[in-house]
Amino acid sequence: MSDVLVLAGEEVRLGQSKIIDVPLPDLYMQTALSMPVHVIRGRRKGPILFVSAAVHGDEINGVEIIRRLVKSKSLKGLKGTIIAIPVVNVYGFLNQSRYLPDRRDLNRCFPGSDEGSLAARLADSFMKEVVSQCTHGIDLHTAAIHRDNLPQIRADLSNPDVEMMAHAFDAPVVVNSSLIQGSLRYAAASYDVPVIVYEAGEALRFNEMAIRAGVKGVLAMMRHIGMLATTRHKKRQHEPFVARSSVWVRAPESGIFRMLVPMGASVNKGDLLGMVAAPYGKGDSETEVLASSSGIVIGRTNIPLVNEGEALFHIARFNKPDEVADSVLAFHTDLDPATDTAVPDELPII
Repeated sequence: MSDVLVLAGEEVRLGQSKIIDVPLPDLYMQTALSMPVHVIRGRRKGPILFVSAAVHGDEINGVEIIRRLVKSKSLKGLKGTIIAIPVVNVYGFLNQSRYLPDRRDLNRCFPGSDEGSLAARLADSFMKEVVSQCTHGIDLHTAAIHRDNLPQIRADLSNPDVEMMAHAFDAPVVVNSSLIQGSLRYAAASYDVPVIVYEAGEALRFNEMAIRAGVKGVLAMMRHIGMLATTRHKKRQHEPFVARSSVWVRAPESGIFRMLVPMGASVNKGDLLGMVAAPYGKGDSETEVLASSSGIVIGRTNIPLVNEGEALFHIARFNKPDEVADSVLAFHTDLDPATDTAVPDELPII
């Protein structure tokens, strides 16, 4: 780690903090556009961690996680450097859209190219300016629009450094997820930068517990790799459970879907998860939606209007799903603003 970090032509020295605007291609009205990057450097050398959000422009929980992170009093005494990018896909964020104006998914366009599509050029800038300078990375996501995700880490557990980061984040569930070509995780691996993905909540909505868990998790991971001093808190109560596989339960037919199990519930194969019926009460029949596997509900649809084959529930498989469900419940109780007796640094989002 050099005494001077150079990003988009600007120097940031040890002990300094700067917001740097990384230039991006203009909007079609010739309005200049940039990607703001917050660089916070400790007085001592150490790991260089990037924390990114809104790679999908409508996934905004991570934007709030980063806003709270860079204001956190815990960063006093920081060793190393944080490069925080609250909005990577600026184009999608402006349009409240997952995609870029060219309809490409940025998280399938890494590492990109300086002569390629708009998405490829944005990916190329991010890799060259940010990822190439880092030793670790955390990418913050939510579920897609009209879907919700239980707080979870997705990581390639075949990489020991990634596995360490996944467990250190202290989310209730870790899902073993192989690298997908074109994703930020895949491209970062070619730079030998281990990256984990935090998934929680839904697109275009704030979820207070997901945000709190995200801030807490990033700080916990930073402590684990030596960027922050360790605390004398009692041993954590919720060891993460690792799911080695997961399965989607899909709509058996089109209609109006009534969901009968909550997020984080433990289900057994064959359990009734919900019912699909015809609109307007036409006909007397309803079709049952049954669990195709035992496990924990880690994702679900939030909209009751479904088409045949549409994904309704995401179930992660565990050896002891009941224990996982108890841990998830305790995790949510600890982070629930209604049960938090401490004076918060931030007023909770209701």
